[in-house]
Amino acid sequence: MRFVWAVVAFVLAAALIGAGIAQRTIFLGPESQQTKVGIDEPAPFVLLDGDVLRMHPGAQTLIVRGEGEIFGSYGRTADMEAWLADTDYNRVTVDDDGDLAVEHVAAQDDAAESGDDGDGATDEPAGRDPRGSDLWLHSFTDEGRLIADKMQLPEGTSMLVAYDGTQDAPDDIVVSWPLDNRTPFAGPLMVAGGIMLLIGLILYILGIRHQRRGRGPRRKGPGPLPATEPIDVAVLPPAERAAIESTDAPAADPAAAPTDTDVEDAEIIDDTKESDTKSSMRAAPAVRRRRRLLVIPALGLTAILAAGCSADSWPQVGEGSPTPSPSPTVIAPENQKPPAVTEGQAKRILKEISETVVEADTAMDIDQAATRLDGPALAARTTEYALRAKIKGMKAPAAIPTDDFEVILPEATDRWPRTVLMLSKSTGDDTVPPVLLMMSQADPWSNYKVTNMAEMSADAVFPDVAAPWLGASLVPADSAFLSIPPAEVASAFADVVDSGEKSEYYGKFDDLSLKLADSVTASRQVVVKGLADKGAAKTSKASFDMSPTKDAPISMTTLDSGAIVAVSMIDVESVKPTASDVMIRFGENPQAKALTGATESAKGVETTYEFQLFFSVPAQGSTEQIRLLAVHQDLVSVKVIK
Repeated sequence: MRFVWAVVAFVLAAALIGAGIAQRTIFLGPESQQTKVGIDEPAPFVLLDGDVLRMHPGAQTLIVRGEGEIFGSYGRTADMEAWLADTDYNRVTVDDDGDLAVEHVAAQDDAAESGDDGDGATDEPAGRDPRGSDLWLHSFTDEGRLIADKMQLPEGTSMLVAYDGTQDAPDDIVVSWPLDNRTPFAGPLMVAGGIMLLIGLILYILGIRHQRRGRGPRRKGPGPLPATEPIDVAVLPPAERAAIESTDAPAADPAAAPTDTDVEDAEIIDDTKESDTKSSMRAAPAVRRRRRLLVIPALGLTAILAAGCSADSWPQVGEGSPTPSPSPTVIAPENQKPPAVTEGQAKRILKEISETVVEADTAMDIDQAATRLDGPALAARTTEYALRAKIKGMKAPAAIPTDDFEVILPEATDRWPRTVLMLSKSTGDDTVPPVLLMMSQADPWSNYKVTNMAEMSADAVFPDVAAPWLGASLVPADSAFLSIPPAEVASAFADVVDSGEKSEYYGKFDDLSLKLADSVTASRQVVVKGLADKGAAKTSKASFDMSPTKDAPISMTTLDSGAIVAVSMIDVESVKPTASDVMIRFGENPQAKALTGATESAKGVETTYEFQLFFSVPAQGSTEQIRLLAVHQDLVSVKVIK
């Protein structure tokens, strides 16, 4: 019977293991479903709407095949449409029936008119390379075959595919989504089959053991002896009688002689029994070893089957949806525009700006610096490079730190130009102060450029601002909702520097601002004292004037209804002779010599310094003062008065 149950166990094991293997092989479904995008009319760009990538659930994979380096990126749909406004492209959407629809979009007329050469002829819009644009949330390139996997594009985003913007975009585009082809019962079936196989082997071994015991040696003793009868010695021949009598002589005691009953009850001893027992004892370990050797393949097969099963071959226990943690409720204002950049996008852009500026500073290439700097920041670099070219040993400007970002405040807008305020710092060098800067993007085809940049004081307290995902609004220069309109902040501070405590704005600025004003006044006194020490107090005269630059202030709202205002100011220092026969010599001023190319002037010299300042301006009616956040001073020019 044991053999019958062993055969049943083997059959069940084969069925279970076969069913588990079949689920992972012949019955295994496809891993993904794919949709091919058909392009009939070629164009330099292909814009895949986000709905195309979200046609099916799961992470999206974009596969593009072509020749050469293929470019792909994704970003906000509105931004991409603005970037593609002056060129032809194919837009892929999902129609009402759930099928793909490809529309060839021609360049807008107003964008094409930008190619007018002046005589009425309109040139074809030149191709624009999409690589390196700050507009993309993320971009990637590959040679011959581009695979962008594990994407989950949210609403309002689209995908762009191209080569270099001049040749037609690849037309072999496939979108793929994963399918749930998990086989959670394959692993348990294989393990159950291995267990049944092990049970069958055990039953088989037990059956063999039982059979061997049933066929073992069974020796039987001799049968009962025949009944004995008394012998009549008298009738025997004399020789036999004498032999019998001589044999029976030692047994004189009748009680010692065996009787018939004793003979019948005598035990027959088999000498071979002991040897058989010893042989069976020696054979027992060998039998047990054979049993173990038969069990090992079953265990090994079970382990191999279990190890060969992936996580998809097992039931996922306890894989419930995570419980969301509570978060503070933030209500966005009505008709709130999206932020100009995302947090990750802003970090990437500033890192690229810092790297480009470092390269430009090393090579003293103002054209390269102009690709990432503008306004007061670019003017400062222009003078810096001119001085470094003529003054040996002059150090390059410090790089913009990008180790940590304390504040990222993008403008909430869908138009251009766009502005982003950032506060970054270095974590590896305590001597490098945090840098507060404003960067702006002029149009969809331009990259962000830093316009205002200053070092934040350790004593400054930064105001509370909106989260990066929400963004903030720009404050008009003439806004009446602040204690001082942004357009008047620079002139008010200049009045404090020039007039001191007599200025009507003196009480509106905090102590940190007044310290800066005092330091400017003190530096002016140093110049006056230097002329007196050289005996030129009567033959020359120094004058000073601080005023706002022509650059408009940049202001962004804070959470307390105030604003962060970035302004730039110039402080002009003029030294002129008081008599016609007096010469103003530059003496030990290498910067004046380097920038003017002269050593003296008959009509005087004019030195211009530029200040980049960031203020926190409170709301109208607030009792708070205007707080200075960051300041940076640069030498802009030294001119000989003619």
